Amino acid sequence: MSRGRRSAAPRAFDPLEVEVFGHLFGSLCEEMGAVLQCSAFSPNIVERRDYSCALFDDAGRLVAQAAHLPVHLGAARASVEAVRAVVGAKGFTRGEAWLLNDPFAGGSHLPDLTLVAPIHLDGQSGAPDYFVVNRAHHADVGGPFPGSMGPAVDIYSEGLRIPPLRMFVDGRPDPRLLDLFLANVRVPDERRGDLLAQYASLVAGERRLRALATEYGAAALADRARDQIGWTARLATEAVRALADGTTTATDHIALAESGAEVALHVTCRVAGATLSVDLSGCDDQVAAPLNAPRAVAEAALFYVLRLLLPEGTPTNHGVLAPLELVTRPGSVVDALPPAAVAAGNVETSQRLVDLLLAALGPASRAGLPAASCGSMSNLAFGAGLGARRAFTHYETHGGGAGAGPNGPGESGVHCHMTNTRNTPVESLERSLPVRVLRSTLVRGSGGAGAARGGDGIVREFEFDEPVRLSWLSGRGERGAAGARGGEAARGVGGAWVRGAAGGARRKLAAQDSVELPRGARVEVRTPGGGGFGSAD
Repeated sequence: MSRGRRSAAPRAFDPLEVEVFGHLFGSLCEEMGAVLQCSAFSPNIVERRDYSCALFDDAGRLVAQAAHLPVHLGAARASVEAVRAVVGAKGFTRGEAWLLNDPFAGGSHLPDLTLVAPIHLDGQSGAPDYFVVNRAHHADVGGPFPGSMGPAVDIYSEGLRIPPLRMFVDGRPDPRLLDLFLANVRVPDERRGDLLAQYASLVAGERRLRALATEYGAAALADRARDQIGWTARLATEAVRALADGTTTATDHIALAESGAEVALHVTCRVAGATLSVDLSGCDDQVAAPLNAPRAVAEAALFYVLRLLLPEGTPTNHGVLAPLELVTRPGSVVDALPPAAVAAGNVETSQRLVDLLLAALGPASRAGLPAASCGSMSNLAFGAGLGARRAFTHYETHGGGAGAGPNGPGESGVHCHMTNTRNTPVESLERSLPVRVLRSTLVRGSGGAGAARGGDGIVREFEFDEPVRLSWLSGRGERGAAGARGGEAARGVGGAWVRGAAGGARRKLAAQDSVELPRGARVEVRTPGGGGFGSAD
């Protein structure tokens, strides 16, 4: 079998071939996701589907992805780059897979464990032809807060930090590395099961890719992968050309736990012909709070926003980046450096970056772009507290209101933009954890008014049957999501309130907070609505 390198001669695009192979590559990634979901242990992966799968070429360029989490997928390129930097171009061996979660070496935040495996279509070692990658959010990776999603002030308080390490060799986990990892987490059997499920997913991806190479030939397959990227690059360039030339700006703020303190996000967008330059260097310095994001997360937000501008059905791959230039400032909240805490940068700052970019680019779009959405994943993590009778951890995000746009009203109670996960089913929660869900419903009227209304947020109330340590990371607790083109801001904001056992006093948690709660305590989660679009008059 010939090696799958790119042909030197330029090729004309065949739209039919692009469509067919786009589905073939995409279905490979979807199959990886199905294997991961069906094999995993934790509700966060099995039920909420907090994972993503993708295929990269030999140069580390995204070829295809499943319709999973934009914040994972847009940042996964950095994971492949980090592994290639450690191993070198020709140091890979068939049957191995590299594990990482270090936000400063290809990761996003510590609970997101990424596995990268090389695929050699001809031979057992040397330079790979492709890489299969998945990233899954584990319900705990150690640290002082169960769920590893607490109000830390530095990375050392967020859990176990893993640079690129060869976790699987010849199809088996390295027992020393696996033991080291499992010794640092609260529910090791669940973590082991989820990690092995991730590897099984990569095996499925390799099997499907080998079948495609056998059917079409490795060289032809490489040409089709290149065509996917080239076709998307053409459409991305056309989408930028459709924007009005000029410079626009936008500013937003994220609340810190301290009363009145905020982190400012500022963007300047410049459209010049076929180039879109996005400058985030005006964002505030990184802070002693978990709101910092590595540059890869900022790249993921920009990748996602430009993908929104492309025609439906456009293959999502490296070609999206063709017309883009991103400027960040190292040491800022969107290009954080060690030892910054980053747990919420991936789930909160990323969401606000999307709304910020949509606000800045909206005036350049003829039809307009959607209003701000809930802007928060409303993150709840909890685990066994003092006196609990067994070990457990759980993490989930909550849907809110989507911003309305030129195509109509925003959806209600959905996981917007960078998340794309699901709400945890009540039955699954109550079956697997010592918790009862007392209420789960929409907050009617919390979206902003307009010609098209913003979507509504939700309210969800839990009661715990064991003592728990609970952490809460959120946003939009003070100001509603902004409207667009004359639409009104959302009327509903987010927050969480706790009440002790036996009808104790009700207390609102800070935007980044963690508390010990006794058996019988309750927490009520409310998520923000989305902004309206267009004047209601």
